[in-house]
Amino acid sequence: MSSFRTVRGMRDFLPEDAEKMRCVQRVARDVAQLYGYQEVITPVVEQYDLLAAKTGEEIRERMYAFKDLSGRKVALRPEFTASIARLVATKMMTQPKPLKLFCEGSLYRYDEPQYGRHREFWQVNYELMGSDRPEADAEILTLTYDLMEKLSLRDYHFKIGHMGILRGILGQEHVKEEQQSMLMQLLDKKRWNEALKAAQGLGVSNHCLTVLKNVFETWGKDAVKVLGKAKSLVEGYENAVAAIENLKEILELTRASGAKFEMLVEAGFARGLEYYTGMIFEVFVPRIDVALGGGGRYDKLIELFGGEPTPAVGVAPGIDRIVLAMEKQGIFAEAQRAKRVQIIPVKEELRVKAMEIASALRQAGIPAELEVMGRRVSRALADADRRGITHVVVVGPKEIEEGKVVLRDMQKREQKTVEIANVSKEILGETA
Repeated sequence: MSSFRTVRGMRDFLPEDAEKMRCVQRVARDVAQLYGYQEVITPVVEQYDLLAAKTGEEIRERMYAFKDLSGRKVALRPEFTASIARLVATKMMTQPKPLKLFCEGSLYRYDEPQYGRHREFWQVNYELMGSDRPEADAEILTLTYDLMEKLSLRDYHFKIGHMGILRGILGQEHVKEEQQSMLMQLLDKKRWNEALKAAQGLGVSNHCLTVLKNVFETWGKDAVKVLGKAKSLVEGYENAVAAIENLKEILELTRASGAKFEMLVEAGFARGLEYYTGMIFEVFVPRIDVALGGGGRYDKLIELFGGEPTPAVGVAPGIDRIVLAMEKQGIFAEAQRAKRVQIIPVKEELRVKAMEIASALRQAGIPAELEVMGRRVSRALADADRRGITHVVVVGPKEIEEGKVVLRDMQKREQKTVEIANVSKEILGETA
């Protein structure tokens, strides 16, 4: 037996697991089409400097970075947004706005493997570029809500905040942007006391420390109440007040769109990625400690990569984590098994007829497999049952003479003789 194993943190997906992943991807693509997002494909390998520019210190330390044979420092992408921003800055700046882009694929970070966290993981991405208006942020929230609904997930909630609140306070206290980002990293890990001590070390006023402490403790499910309290706390910090007003407008528009998700509004919420400038959010379900996805507004990234100033907002749902949540909630088990048909010729001289029937079923949109192992009918039926085949068409000489076949329902353990012309209708008719 071979001693070769997958590299730590990487995984093989067996057919059942791969189908679950593809199921989520299919729904994600449907949502992209419904909202008018067009697919783009970017390289897995990018220049290191591009990926390191605004990702955040923790991700920079965990990138798969190396020199290629030409001596250039490159890395496997740890997230999508930098690549999309680079693509837009270099090849799509003249396209009409807004740009609404969708992508999917694998990402790589050298994290410690644990439940819901792997070194190779999968995401889909939705990016809306060119609009700084609150309705763009509301669309991303609404799109994410629709994705959760179409996947039949239950009991999820959105944690929502605004980077402008904290950056508005710290900016007015003359804290440099790089130092602000360091504080955001601590807050992203819920290390509030360390963040306060770090802020004190940066020379902020005692009033600022009090405001920050109170802001960290301001959260709740009632958005109006939380934002009202936060606004009174940050009085005098103009940009922070403006951020709260912006978030309030975004949430009002989101509710008006019909999105009815439970939310937890946190005035002191921060995400580790350094490029966020406005509204930020993450999606959670009970019994899974990691976010199913997250996103927010980033208005300066495309400009950083040489493009024109272009406001942008996006979200990155994690496919692996969504699959975990759906498994925990029994969603895959609840879904009716898709029709899978196998055609079994009783004798070798009936193989051509069996192939004709298989082809006709496929043209009717029914997945059909031909028995290609030359097994006897009894063994072929046992194999079909073990592999999850839902229906078997047995092609026998007596039935063929009459223009018929035997159709066996593998789940009900029932069978009947049907006209060949009616096989597809019989199979599909059960779901009519």
